[in-house]
Amino acid sequence: MIQARQGIGMTSRRTRQRMIQRLKQQGIMNPAVLEAMAQVPRHVFVEEALASRAYEDTALPIGFGQTISQPFTVARMTELAVGNRSPGKVLEVGTGSGYQTAVLAHLATTVYTVERIEALQKKARLRLYDLKIYNVKYDHSDGGWGWSKHAPFDAIVVTAAAPEIPEALLQQMALGGVMVIPVGDGRDQVLKRIVRSAEGCEVENIERVKFVPLMAGRG
Repeated sequence: MIQARQGIGMTSRRTRQRMIQRLKQQGIMNPAVLEAMAQVPRHVFVEEALASRAYEDTALPIGFGQTISQPFTVARMTELAVGNRSPGKVLEVGTGSGYQTAVLAHLATTVYTVERIEALQKKARLRLYDLKIYNVKYDHSDGGWGWSKHAPFDAIVVTAAAPEIPEALLQQMALGGVMVIPVGDGRDQVLKRIVRSAEGCEVENIERVKFVPLMAGRG
């Protein structure tokens, strides 16, 4: 299996470039986001048995009923959250495999990521450490509450579907900050982009999506 992993690693850069070309064709235009996606080896964030499928445009299981989102979804949410800015502090709700975390870490000064499933967070932390990504802070907690100690955040990316927009997360947005979050139940979810201004929060519906649910309670 080690030789198989090494073989995938040797070809991953070429495979990632094909992924980047596909993302461009799908409408991802932000050069900083595309570069971040090109820099992060997605195959190290999935189990070895699935590593050969890592650059397909599909979600893959990571255990505990969770998934790693398809590359387009990661790129789309990142582009919506970051825009043309270089955000200082970004909150990620749902560390999962750590793949989205790693992409955000290439664009932000510091990423604060919360995860309720401790085993997933430990794996993600080790992966990012191995990739020499050190500008990430980790918290094992209920993501619905965010991480108010470090608020306000320039961007918030929520990687699980909430039944409604959590008020606690709205309160942790900086002025001019952006939150990207899937909202709805298992059958009917909409990706929303929320921008906070002095007048309040403007909510934009982006597109229909399908995410695992944002779970309540401490993991």
